[in-house]
Amino acid sequence: MAKFNNPTKVITGVDTRWSYANVWDPKSINGGTPKYSVSLIIPKSDKVTIQKIKAAIQSAYEEGESKLKGSGKSVPSLSVLKTPLRDGDLERPDDEAYKNAYFVNANSATAPGIVDADRQQIIDRSEVYSGVYGRASINFYAFNSNGNKGIACGLNNLQKIKDGEPLGGKASAESDFATDDDDDFLN
Repeated sequence: MAKFNNPTKVITGVDTRWSYANVWDPKSINGGTPKYSVSLIIPKSDKVTIQKIKAAIQSAYEEGESKLKGSGKSVPSLSVLKTPLRDGDLERPDDEAYKNAYFVNANSATAPGIVDADRQQIIDRSEVYSGVYGRASINFYAFNSNGNKGIACGLNNLQKIKDGEPLGGKASAESDFATDDDDDFLN
């Protein structure tokens, strides 16, 4: 069977970290349509994934030129449009998780498929949280709505590769009770 090559689709590398992972239940932002979403933190050292994303953004731009042109006389240059690949060092300088990394916010109206490293479906919601590492299947597309034009990122599927330190400042129950200092409890 021939493999269809979609130039706007990217599978990220295994060192991609998931943040703001709203992948079980759709969430509404500012009263908009509820969506599933995740912020994908990609280390700057993962040059392969970064290049694939840049190429997919270029392909989405080329595919969507008529949409981006809209009723205007010309297609705006890609360099002036909103694009989803952002620099964590510039946009989130106070957030350690985004240090020396790029990030992409991906979302979808439909729930992503979520599997583990062996491609088995993950059902236990506690397995997937902000801070895990895994691959993401994402696609890029042009948009032009309400005067906003650019390239957006859609979320297809997720594959958890390994656990990571939870993001969001909340300690896990395991770490809260990891001490052997039970004296106060017993007295």
